[in-house]
Amino acid sequence: MSNLRVQRTFDALFSLEDVREVFRQSLPTGLTPEQEQHVKESLAKVKEYLAEIEAPDIKTACPPKTRIGNLDIRTREEEYINIHPIQAAGRLTPEARKAIIAYGDGYSTCDYCRKPFRLDKITKPGIDDFHGELAKWLNADQARVTPGARRAFQAVASALVEKGDSVIVSAFAHYTEFLAVEQAGGVVKEVPKNEKNVITADATARKIEDVKKETGKLPVLIMIDHFDYMLANEHDVYGIAKVAKQYGIPFLYNGAYTVGIAPVDAKKIGADFVVGSGHKSMASVAPSGVLGVSNEYAPKVLRTTAMVGDVTKRKFGIKEVENLGCTLMGGTLLSMMASFPTIKERVKDWDEEVQKSNYFLEQFQRVKGSAVLSEWPRKHTLSKVDTTGSYDVIAKTHKRRGFYFSEELTDRGIIGEFAGATRTWKLNTYGLSWEKIKYLSEAFLDIARKYDLPVDSNAASSYAPGEKKKA
Repeated sequence: MSNLRVQRTFDALFSLEDVREVFRQSLPTGLTPEQEQHVKESLAKVKEYLAEIEAPDIKTACPPKTRIGNLDIRTREEEYINIHPIQAAGRLTPEARKAIIAYGDGYSTCDYCRKPFRLDKITKPGIDDFHGELAKWLNADQARVTPGARRAFQAVASALVEKGDSVIVSAFAHYTEFLAVEQAGGVVKEVPKNEKNVITADATARKIEDVKKETGKLPVLIMIDHFDYMLANEHDVYGIAKVAKQYGIPFLYNGAYTVGIAPVDAKKIGADFVVGSGHKSMASVAPSGVLGVSNEYAPKVLRTTAMVGDVTKRKFGIKEVENLGCTLMGGTLLSMMASFPTIKERVKDWDEEVQKSNYFLEQFQRVKGSAVLSEWPRKHTLSKVDTTGSYDVIAKTHKRRGFYFSEELTDRGIIGEFAGATRTWKLNTYGLSWEKIKYLSEAFLDIARKYDLPVDSNAASSYAPGEKKKA
């Protein structure tokens, strides 16, 4: 049964949207009597819903869950602790949710679009200024917003990679890096991981030499993730950037799991390109991303069209080719802009976020047979874990198999673990308060005790609040 107060909050919001729609359908001169009646009826519902939210002890049976047409309302962030591996840092801020209410219409960013008719030149709302702030924050020379990190990879590959060119990527590279290179006609060459599942500068240099020997020429681009999506291990991007500079190869820093949650400085890293994900790490609506570019490569990646129509002689010289003119329009961009002040502040708390992750995982490993597959101690809040020797032992004989574990977590208000997974799986604690981290830790221990799994009695922690230890 859903939480009545949460459901009524949505009901109240939706009723206010009904009021809003009346205003949208009315004449500028005012409402008709019929429209006034609709407003009155909708506001009456709002008052009823607010009364139920305000007095949760009212004996009201929870009604059927609210729907939006054929869609269920999404209440996982309001009713649960969500440890889903890729959703944690994409939760919208209150400001972003408000921006969606106000700017959800498709071309809402274009109300005051004037010549030169380009997204990053719009001054009202302050999209022009935002691009400048974004570049400064990344310490990149220029910045653009993109429809996801993948479209930033695509823009760079499209500009720099020719048919048959080699591009260095990590053995942990995301599939979108592969696709960006393939679409441009290039060939990926993977740097192998070492025994610690880390990509090193030395291994990258060896791969460059291998490619040079094999093809007779150097790779045209190096794309490496700071933290990969498989294990979220940290890779030597600083060392790799130095190697790239020694060979004169442009370096793309993939910060899909850092830009927006951890400090990122393009010049300090030595990156020619910085790519971030708005919906993964910047509390923004999907699909959204960012691209930082150095002045050295801006003329290529941010080139403007020179094509002229053969019949009409039309030309659109201000439009950027790799970005197909304009990119993020409407609520997607405005959500990023609304979250940006919070984003700039929260990156300062990255060490504590990692500390909280390590506290939880330390408690998690008290259950005998539970292990962390990612590098330990953790340097990130995203982790891959192995419960083959613990919770999966119960799954082998439980009538619900692995789903018993998901159900036990759900009963305790925790979701995000892949349903039925009791062997190897991923989770992310980013953004959880210490109160939630401790609740989460005790929930895992409680499930273990319920099924008589051995639990280490030593509850002391090296990562407790007040003991800020860096991983």
